[in-house]
Amino acid sequence: MLLPGGASATAEKAETSGSQMINPGDNGPIMLAFVFWHWPFPDVRPRRYERSLVKFHESLAKAKPEGFCGSFTFRIEGAPWLTDWEHSYQDVYLLEGSVALDRLNAASVGEISGEVHDVVAREAAGGTGGLYQLREGQVDFAHACSGIWLPKLRSTSYPDFYSQLLPWTEQPGVSLWRRHLVLGPTPEFCLLGPAELRPPQVEGVVSTKLDLIWPKPTGRR
Repeated sequence: MLLPGGASATAEKAETSGSQMINPGDNGPIMLAFVFWHWPFPDVRPRRYERSLVKFHESLAKAKPEGFCGSFTFRIEGAPWLTDWEHSYQDVYLLEGSVALDRLNAASVGEISGEVHDVVAREAAGGTGGLYQLREGQVDFAHACSGIWLPKLRSTSYPDFYSQLLPWTEQPGVSLWRRHLVLGPTPEFCLLGPAELRPPQVEGVVSTKLDLIWPKPTGRR
């Protein structure tokens, strides 16, 4: 989501429903994801905040800025970089590339989305974001419920690191994302999956739980 001052995201083509699987080798632009974490003021009830979030994401789907491939919003638990663990949220914006960042930013405060964006911005106590690039696996945000954040050891090369994660990235619906341009408060990598994933035995691993709010969950695994 884009709060005061705006910001945005990126990724390869995924239907807004999130049901389409995408592989890093598919034809098309490199997939990026702008991920935005945020939390409401204590006097804002979660249900009210979530209704505003849904309206904002619905408005972006109608606006359809060029290069925008869909968005998702989740309740999140277990992320140490968030202020309020009980009522914290993770938004994901998929775009075709970094050029789409400006277009998404403009659309979020434009004619279709601007009013509802301002409502959520007033209700949000704070937020932080990061930019991530798809490295391995299949993208399936519609069924995502587990995020494993992990660093790469200095002594391990990137090719070896990717090979070590094959037992995870070869699973259906599991994708590996890498922090882009050192932008974000998280460890460098994230494994995203449709079920609770067994974390790799690496120091500094953070396990988070995700609960999809929008698009409306259907056929969750």
